[in-house]
Amino acid sequence: MAPHLYLASASPRRKQLLSQLGYEFIQFAVDADETQLDNEPPLEYVERLARLKAQSAVAKGYTDKPVLGSDTVVVIDGIALGKPIDQQDFMRTMARLSGRTHQVYTAIAMADPAKTLSTVVCTDVTFKTLTEQEVQQYWHTGEPLDKAGGYGIQGVGGKFVTQLSGSYFAVMGLPLYETEQLIQKFTEGYYEQ
Repeated sequence: MAPHLYLASASPRRKQLLSQLGYEFIQFAVDADETQLDNEPPLEYVERLARLKAQSAVAKGYTDKPVLGSDTVVVIDGIALGKPIDQQDFMRTMARLSGRTHQVYTAIAMADPAKTLSTVVCTDVTFKTLTEQEVQQYWHTGEPLDKAGGYGIQGVGGKFVTQLSGSYFAVMGLPLYETEQLIQKFTEGYYEQ
Protein backbone atom coordinates (compact mmCIF):
# COMPACT_ATOMS: atom_id res chain seq x y z
CA MET A 1 0.00 0.00 0.00
CA ALA A 2 1.46 3.36 -1.08
CA PRO A 3 1.73 5.86 1.79
CA HIS A 4 -0.59 8.85 1.84
CA LEU A 5 1.27 12.09 2.45
CA TYR A 6 0.99 15.83 2.78
CA LEU A 7 3.20 17.94 0.50
CA ALA A 8 3.99 21.22 2.26
CA SER A 9 4.86 23.14 -0.91
CA ALA A 10 2.95 25.24 -3.43
CA SER A 11 5.43 24.32 -6.19
CA PRO A 12 3.82 22.83 -9.30
CA ARG A 13 7.15 21.15 -10.10
CA ARG A 14 7.27 19.36 -6.75
CA LYS A 15 3.66 18.29 -7.23
CA GLN A 16 4.50 16.87 -10.66
CA LEU A 17 7.61 15.06 -9.41
CA LEU A 18 5.93 13.57 -6.33
CA SER A 19 3.09 12.37 -8.58
CA GLN A 20 5.69 10.53 -10.70
CA LEU A 21 6.60 8.47 -7.63
CA GLY A 22 3.00 7.23 -7.42
CA TYR A 23 2.08 8.56 -3.98
CA GLU A 24 -1.32 9.86 -3.01
CA PHE A 25 -0.91 13.25 -1.37
CA ILE A 26 -2.58 16.52 -0.52
CA GLN A 27 -0.62 19.63 -1.46
CA PHE A 28 -0.74 22.98 0.31
CA ALA A 29 1.51 25.98 0.92
CA VAL A 30 3.08 26.67 4.29
CA ASP A 31 4.08 30.07 5.58
CA ALA A 32 7.67 29.88 6.79
CA ASP A 33 10.28 32.58 7.39
CA GLU A 34 12.89 31.81 4.72
CA THR A 35 15.45 34.34 5.94
CA GLN A 36 18.97 32.94 6.02
CA LEU A 37 20.57 33.26 9.45
CA ASP A 38 23.82 35.21 9.87
CA ASN A 39 26.81 33.02 8.98
CA GLU A 40 24.52 30.06 8.20
CA PRO A 41 26.16 27.84 5.55
CA PRO A 42 23.92 27.24 2.49
CA LEU A 43 23.71 23.47 3.12
CA GLU A 44 22.52 23.96 6.71
CA TYR A 45 20.18 26.75 5.56
CA VAL A 46 18.38 24.68 2.92
CA GLU A 47 18.03 21.69 5.26
CA ARG A 48 16.67 23.89 8.05
CA LEU A 49 14.05 25.33 5.67
CA ALA A 50 12.88 21.90 4.46
CA ARG A 51 12.56 20.74 8.07
CA LEU A 52 10.84 23.99 9.07
CA LYS A 53 8.24 23.61 6.30
CA ALA A 54 7.43 20.02 7.25
CA GLN A 55 7.38 20.77 10.99
CA SER A 56 5.26 23.92 10.48
CA ALA A 57 2.58 21.84 8.78
CA VAL A 58 2.63 19.35 11.66
CA ALA A 59 2.34 22.26 14.13
CA LYS A 60 -0.72 23.51 12.23
CA GLY A 61 -2.46 20.18 12.82
CA TYR A 62 -1.51 18.12 9.76
CA THR A 63 -0.78 15.10 11.92
CA ASP A 64 -2.75 12.17 10.44
CA LYS A 65 -0.23 11.59 7.62
CA PRO A 66 3.50 12.26 7.24
CA VAL A 67 4.40 15.70 5.87
CA LEU A 68 7.02 16.19 3.14
CA GLY A 69 8.78 19.55 3.00
CA SER A 70 11.44 20.64 0.53
CA ASP A 71 13.57 23.63 -0.34
CA THR A 72 16.11 24.43 -3.05
CA VAL A 73 18.92 26.98 -3.17
CA VAL A 74 21.41 27.84 -5.88
CA VAL A 75 24.91 28.41 -4.47
CA ILE A 76 27.94 30.04 -6.04
CA ASP A 77 31.12 31.06 -4.25
CA GLY A 78 29.54 29.76 -1.03
CA ILE A 79 26.63 32.23 -1.29
CA ALA A 80 23.00 31.12 -1.54
CA LEU A 81 21.15 32.90 -4.33
CA GLY A 82 17.43 33.39 -3.76
CA LYS A 83 14.67 34.23 -6.19
CA PRO A 84 15.40 37.47 -8.07
CA ILE A 85 13.80 40.50 -6.44
CA ASP A 86 13.82 42.53 -9.69
CA GLN A 87 15.41 42.62 -13.15
CA GLN A 88 18.61 44.26 -11.90
CA ASP A 89 19.06 41.53 -9.26
CA PHE A 90 18.39 38.89 -11.93
CA MET A 91 21.02 40.41 -14.27
CA ARG A 92 23.62 40.32 -11.46
CA THR A 93 22.77 36.69 -10.71
CA MET A 94 23.11 35.65 -14.36
CA ALA A 95 26.45 37.48 -14.60
CA ARG A 96 27.71 35.42 -11.64
CA LEU A 97 26.48 32.12 -13.11
CA SER A 98 27.66 32.80 -16.67
CA GLY A 99 30.40 30.43 -17.83
CA ARG A 100 30.78 28.88 -14.38
CA THR A 101 29.82 25.86 -12.32
CA HIS A 102 27.50 26.37 -9.38
CA GLN A 103 25.80 24.06 -6.90
CA VAL A 104 22.11 23.41 -6.41
CA TYR A 105 21.20 22.13 -2.94
CA THR A 106 17.79 20.56 -2.54
CA ALA A 107 16.75 19.44 0.93
CA ILE A 108 13.83 17.15 1.67
CA ALA A 109 12.35 16.52 5.09
CA MET A 110 9.58 14.32 6.45
CA ALA A 111 7.87 15.03 9.74
CA ASP A 112 5.06 13.85 11.97
CA PRO A 113 4.42 14.64 15.65
CA ALA A 114 7.07 12.14 16.77
CA LYS A 115 10.04 12.62 14.44
CA THR A 116 11.66 14.49 11.56
CA LEU A 117 14.09 13.03 9.03
CA SER A 118 15.90 15.01 6.35
CA THR A 119 18.61 14.85 3.72
CA VAL A 120 20.29 17.22 1.25
CA VAL A 121 21.20 16.49 -2.37
CA CYS A 122 23.95 18.53 -4.05
CA THR A 123 24.17 18.85 -7.84
CA ASP A 124 26.87 20.68 -9.84
CA VAL A 125 25.47 22.69 -12.76
CA THR A 126 27.63 24.42 -15.39
CA PHE A 127 26.32 27.33 -17.45
CA LYS A 128 27.53 28.41 -20.87
CA THR A 129 28.86 31.95 -21.18
CA LEU A 130 25.76 34.10 -21.51
CA THR A 131 25.31 37.17 -23.67
CA GLU A 132 23.43 40.18 -22.34
CA GLN A 133 20.84 39.68 -25.08
CA GLU A 134 20.21 36.06 -24.00
CA VAL A 135 19.80 37.14 -20.39
CA GLN A 136 17.41 39.98 -21.32
CA GLN A 137 15.32 37.65 -23.51
CA TYR A 138 15.18 35.08 -20.73
CA TRP A 139 14.00 37.67 -18.21
CA HIS A 140 11.12 38.62 -20.51
CA THR A 141 9.85 35.02 -20.59
CA GLY A 142 8.78 35.55 -16.96
CA GLU A 143 10.27 32.18 -16.02
CA PRO A 144 13.01 33.45 -13.66
CA LEU A 145 10.67 35.27 -11.26
CA ASP A 146 9.83 32.40 -8.88
CA LYS A 147 12.99 30.33 -9.31
CA ALA A 148 15.89 29.97 -6.89
CA GLY A 149 18.94 31.35 -8.67
CA GLY A 150 16.72 32.90 -11.33
CA TYR A 151 16.37 29.94 -13.68
CA GLY A 152 14.36 26.79 -14.27
CA ILE A 153 16.29 23.87 -15.72
CA GLN A 154 13.07 22.21 -16.91
CA GLY A 155 12.10 25.31 -18.90
CA VAL A 156 13.79 27.83 -21.16
CA GLY A 157 16.66 28.15 -18.66
CA GLY A 158 17.72 24.59 -19.47
CA LYS A 159 19.36 25.83 -22.67
CA PHE A 160 22.06 27.55 -20.59
CA VAL A 161 23.19 24.29 -18.93
CA THR A 162 26.24 22.68 -20.57
CA GLN A 163 26.92 20.07 -17.89
CA LEU A 164 25.22 18.56 -14.87
CA SER A 165 26.68 16.24 -12.26
CA GLY A 166 24.14 14.88 -9.79
CA SER A 167 20.35 14.84 -9.81
CA TYR A 168 18.46 16.65 -12.57
CA PHE A 169 15.25 16.22 -10.55
CA ALA A 170 16.86 17.85 -7.49
CA VAL A 171 17.59 20.92 -9.62
CA MET A 172 13.90 20.91 -10.59
CA GLY A 173 13.02 20.86 -6.89
CA LEU A 174 12.52 17.26 -5.74
CA PRO A 175 15.15 14.52 -6.15
CA LEU A 176 13.19 11.40 -7.08
CA TYR A 177 15.56 8.70 -5.83
CA GLU A 178 16.35 10.38 -2.50
CA THR A 179 12.70 11.33 -1.92
CA GLU A 180 11.62 7.72 -2.48
CA GLN A 181 14.32 6.49 -0.08
CA LEU A 182 13.35 9.03 2.61
CA ILE A 183 9.63 8.22 2.34
CA GLN A 184 10.33 4.48 2.57
CA LYS A 185 12.60 4.94 5.60
CA PHE A 186 10.17 7.31 7.34
CA THR A 187 7.06 5.24 6.73
CA GLU A 188 8.51 1.79 7.42
CA GLY A 189 5.88 0.10 9.59
CA TYR A 190 3.87 3.33 9.63
CA TYR A 191 0.68 1.97 8.13
CA GLU A 192 0.72 -1.25 10.15
CA GLN A 193 -0.11 0.68 13.35
